[in-house]
Amino acid sequence: VAQIVGFIKGKSAISIARTYLGRRKNFTGQSFWARGYHVSTVGRDEEKIRKYIQHQEQEDRKLDKLSLF
Repeated sequence: VAQIVGFIKGKSAISIARTYLGRRKNFTGQSFWARGYHVSTVGRDEEKIRKYIQHQEQEDRKLDKLSLF
């Protein structure tokens, strides 16, 4: 699952950068998608998904603060 998600996120980020940002080459060292992802195999639990997204936003903010230094 991790390899498939990584492949999809990577290829889609390249496609979006080429289509909407006008880049012709890959953008190394930059990130487009959030680092994590969520996979559920037993059905959808909306509350868990909301908590995951909120937690991911907090983690992204922490990483953004660290990258400033």
